[in-house]
Amino acid sequence: MTDSPDLVIRGGNIADGKGGDLYEADIAITGGRISEVGKVGAKGKEEIDARGKLVTPGFVDVHTHYDGQVTWSQDITPSSQNGVTTAIMGNCGVGFAPCKPSDHRRLIELMEGVEDIPEPVLSAGIPWAWESFPDYMNWLSKRNFDMDIGAQLPHAALRVYVMGERGARRDPSTPEDNKAMAQLAGEAVRSGALGFSTSRTLNHRTSTGDFTPTLKAGEDELTAIAAAMHGQGRSVLQFVLDLSTIDEDLPMMLRVADNTRCPISFSITQNDRAPQRWRRTLDEIGAASKRGLSITAQIAARPVGLLLGLELSRNPFQTHPSYRAIAKLPLAERLVKLRQPEVRAAILSEEPHATDDPLFFRANYDKMYLLGNPPDYEQPPENALGAQAKRQGRRPEELAYDAMLSDQGRGMLYVPFLNYADGNLDATRAMLTDPNAVPGLSDGGAHCGIICDASFPTYLLTHWTRDRTRGEKLSIPFVVAAQSRKTALSVGLHDRGVIAPGFKADVNVIDYDRLHLHPPKVHYDLPVGGRRLMQQVDGYDATIVSGVVTRRGGQATGARPGRLVRGAQGERQFGAAAG
Repeated sequence: MTDSPDLVIRGGNIADGKGGDLYEADIAITGGRISEVGKVGAKGKEEIDARGKLVTPGFVDVHTHYDGQVTWSQDITPSSQNGVTTAIMGNCGVGFAPCKPSDHRRLIELMEGVEDIPEPVLSAGIPWAWESFPDYMNWLSKRNFDMDIGAQLPHAALRVYVMGERGARRDPSTPEDNKAMAQLAGEAVRSGALGFSTSRTLNHRTSTGDFTPTLKAGEDELTAIAAAMHGQGRSVLQFVLDLSTIDEDLPMMLRVADNTRCPISFSITQNDRAPQRWRRTLDEIGAASKRGLSITAQIAARPVGLLLGLELSRNPFQTHPSYRAIAKLPLAERLVKLRQPEVRAAILSEEPHATDDPLFFRANYDKMYLLGNPPDYEQPPENALGAQAKRQGRRPEELAYDAMLSDQGRGMLYVPFLNYADGNLDATRAMLTDPNAVPGLSDGGAHCGIICDASFPTYLLTHWTRDRTRGEKLSIPFVVAAQSRKTALSVGLHDRGVIAPGFKADVNVIDYDRLHLHPPKVHYDLPVGGRRLMQQVDGYDATIVSGVVTRRGGQATGARPGRLVRGAQGERQFGAAAG
């Protein structure tokens, strides 16, 4: 090379995203692209000493909910703290475009209910400087971020925009409705939408308790939308399905894929009610793939679990009358009450009251754990509060009560409600290694007071390649390829996820031995002081987006080279490098 590269990363152990063995090499970056991999002779304008460090492509997170956050913040935390350099939002059928001014509150209530992002945060933070989806994309395209952002068209927003109140109350669409939605969906792809998302689960409700507008949308409606989008360019149809209706909805989803040739992506988890159903689902996906359909299963890296605590959205005593009487007090004042023997005795003597909360009703202490420090997401059943209480001759409610009072009332309990039917993560490992699967479901930006899973990419490296003791591990090359190249390809981004000349220069330099997730903590840094769970991460020496260092030593540099990604990228140029 004759010109000096912008950046040279020296001597790292490279997991290049293709799944092959690690190798030692330098990486030169010029003009936001990787220009050389090997022994780089030229001195870079900036250099990073990566000797002894793991160097990976930037991670691509295909399942986030930053639709609101990208409008008020340029820093896409917590995902950017976990090596993510591209995040795809607009999942689960919820988002904020298209939207008429009269429906602003309706979409906020839907996002609050489905994704646990507080209404005051959304109301204060979203500027509503758009109405149509192309307007939303144009507005976002003028913003800079600490990572790239891709967007999908959310079905609920589209349905309400076209059908109004009929759409919100889940009326069947008419042929005219379908035509109008199809037209707008085609416009969304032309404006850069990477896909379309919808939800068919009973767990997704508005903050007022109503089911999501998309719950029973007809096959004709989905087919019209998918066909219109696929006719305008590469786009993915993302589904959230319900176990109770999967025998009906999965064949329907596959028919939509057959009829439109649109790529399909949906989440698969292990459910306690049917702990082996995931195997059959993966078999059905495999059969569909063999007949030429593009079907991707999104798999969570660990149990999908709720965090419970006094500072959080839920706790085991939230419906006990004596707790409800003090529930709205500030935490410090609640603690004073909760430490009073008579209040403790009253709460512990009461039974929970029925609620229609789809995520949490009655505490199951045989599936409730102390998360610990470092947080342990694969604990044996004997660690559950129910088993501990039995050994101690106490009630599990007492253990839960005392645990939440610890750390000045910030103690947390962990309830894995999916992917943990067997009391281990063996099923998750089998799902992650399926050829049609990619890591997903981090829900970055969402579930601010109950889930903290944006750390999935880091967990894949720490737990699955290094720390697991209760079963087989996964290799570093496999995990890196899955979380970078494979995820990128699943949403049509062929230009990233690989360390090779010509590819987009999104790179992580990781101190693998020091890589560590801290316990989740509550931060009050959203608009109007809104609450969210965050996990501190150690071990990311540098994260690089388009050749620019955005994070160094775990701290943001202030650089924001990230942009809105408009549509599929680089298939002609990089498709052959997909291996």
